[in-house]
Amino acid sequence: MKRIAISLLIACLAVVVQAAEPTPGGSHYKAAEKTLTLMDMETVLRRAIDEMLKAQISQTPGIAPYESVMRQFLMKHMGWDSLKADTIQIYMSEFTEKELEELNRFYETAVGRKMVEKMPALMGKGAELGAKRVQENMPELQSAIAEEAKKQKEASDKKK
Repeated sequence: MKRIAISLLIACLAVVVQAAEPTPGGSHYKAAEKTLTLMDMETVLRRAIDEMLKAQISQTPGIAPYESVMRQFLMKHMGWDSLKADTIQIYMSEFTEKELEELNRFYETAVGRKMVEKMPALMGKGAELGAKRVQENMPELQSAIAEEAKKQKEASDKKK
């Protein structure tokens, strides 16, 4: 009897999970897909990968000979083909269908298209700025880590 109840529970959960997953042909799904198409997400991701690799190589020139291998890996796992379905799900979870339609109207404007064009460079510049700030303040981080390690060692020694 327990097995039958467990089997029914599992079957019900499977139906609920399938019902909760948006239908690829549904209007909400299509609105999210259109948003990502208007955002030219395939190109954005490719350019973001280019900018990320460029920043990494400028910070660590020794990895330059491996750029093509790194690019292939990143395109395989972070390229549009790999991320499209999951990205649509993310947009659907964060935006209502109506909000996506409003975004679509924006991305169809000249300013919206300019935003799409500039986004990868902005992301790259933001990443460079972040890396620069971390490098500039590395002694502070190292000092804080050393101080915390000292505190943890003292606490550990007290327990002994």
